[in-house]
Amino acid sequence: MSTNHIGGQEKAAILAEALPYIRSFAGKTVVVKYGGNAMTDPALKEGFARDVVMLKLVGINPVVVHGGGPQINDLLSRVGKQGEFIQGMRVTDAETMDIVEMVLGGLVNKEIVSLINKHGGRAVGLTGKDGGMIKASKMFLKGATQEDLVDIGQVGEVAEIDPELVALLDTADFIPVIAPVGVGENGEAYNINADLVAGKLAETLNAEKLILMTNTPGVLDKSGNLLTGLTPAKIDALVEDGTLSGGMLPKISSALDAARAGVPSVHIIDGRVKHALLLEILTDVGVGTMIRAK
Repeated sequence: MSTNHIGGQEKAAILAEALPYIRSFAGKTVVVKYGGNAMTDPALKEGFARDVVMLKLVGINPVVVHGGGPQINDLLSRVGKQGEFIQGMRVTDAETMDIVEMVLGGLVNKEIVSLINKHGGRAVGLTGKDGGMIKASKMFLKGATQEDLVDIGQVGEVAEIDPELVALLDTADFIPVIAPVGVGENGEAYNINADLVAGKLAETLNAEKLILMTNTPGVLDKSGNLLTGLTPAKIDALVEDGTLSGGMLPKISSALDAARAGVPSVHIIDGRVKHALLLEILTDVGVGTMIRAK
């Protein structure tokens, strides 16, 4: 986005507006779940990489956790498989798990790393398998009754996160870029929802902010109005009346858990907005829904 139409005084004012935020967040960790159109639109991808580098240069420690749903679906279709979702979670048999690892740990992860490095950052790509960072257990979904459990294959939930590797990279001025693949007790791989990994990582790292990027302006009511300042009670009501469903459920769950665990600021923002990350962190504007514990 060109800023040639903005005068010198206005540019200076914009920079001055960012100063108190830079001072407040200097040395703090911000966990960003990167997904949606921001991962597929070329201009947004470049903008995201620049924004992450900018945050690191002003003393904030960004940790990126990424998804890759469209890319996984594309490769699945090439091998004749149809992606299936239950309650917002991808059903993952052994063949699908191989593709998930190839796409997330290889293609997508390394593209993000390359873009960040291209713009002057020092990114390092990881999966949860590296250093046993993300320990996972098999996830079962609730069925029609309390007793029913739905098996969705090699889909995991976070059992434990070892923060040592990420902390080490942060102190050496590297930017961790993490694919949400966990490892089980016997070394088996688990596909974990990226929103859940980002939330648990924010808790473990005592992050100042958790930011979840998506393809909507944030959490919307049935009339399409943006909701913010949401509490657990308000969210329960939105789930009950069907306002929140599908892929938004793990996002909301992750946001709430992080807020309850002490992450001071949790946001669901519109990744389709240019420089959404900088707008949310370094300006008075804000571009999404804030979740709070109470």
